[in-house]
Amino acid sequence: MKEPLPEILPVDPLPLVSRWLAEAAPVMKTPTAMALATAGADGRPTARMVICRGFDAAAGWFVFYTDRESGKGQALERNPRAAVVFHWDVFERQIRVEGPVTHAPEADSDRYWSTRPPDARVAAAASEQSRPIASRGAFLEKIDATKRAHGAEIPRPSRWGGYRVWAERVELWVGQPGRAHDRAVWTRALEPTEGGFSGGAWRGTRLQP
Repeated sequence: MKEPLPEILPVDPLPLVSRWLAEAAPVMKTPTAMALATAGADGRPTARMVICRGFDAAAGWFVFYTDRESGKGQALERNPRAAVVFHWDVFERQIRVEGPVTHAPEADSDRYWSTRPPDARVAAAASEQSRPIASRGAFLEKIDATKRAHGAEIPRPSRWGGYRVWAERVELWVGQPGRAHDRAVWTRALEPTEGGFSGGAWRGTRLQP
């Protein structure tokens, strides 16, 4: 049986989120893969998988990087809120996070860009993400042209950068025998600050699964 949530729920769920991420790291191939859901101006939801590239438990944000002119980038410009889900079947654990979204600082985007493999930088710079293209061959030609023009040390395109999802609602789920799963949710108010948001006190409660 998987370990359930603590009988007395923690006041702040984010340290437990941090522990779960750390426990998944040596076991899962991509432990920080998360489903990202956004909604455009028309309210239609869209979901896709992205990689969480950082988590600050004290500040309360999760960060991912992408082309800001992509479909998800355009949706977030129009409606800067998102929901993300981590699911680890091997642990029978799930984390859901919802909240507002802001751009990550440009310095953070530069720093992360510099850690990407050269081929990944070239492909990201060549790709106008989510835009149509005539063929796979045409895209590979764009990559080759970008590599010839810039070499391996290609600079970060201005359209490419990070997004922080600020935790306003966090739900944790642990699978249990007989579908008597353990589930709890925490919510808090967020106040805008110059660098993003500041969180108030969490309010947690168990939920029926």
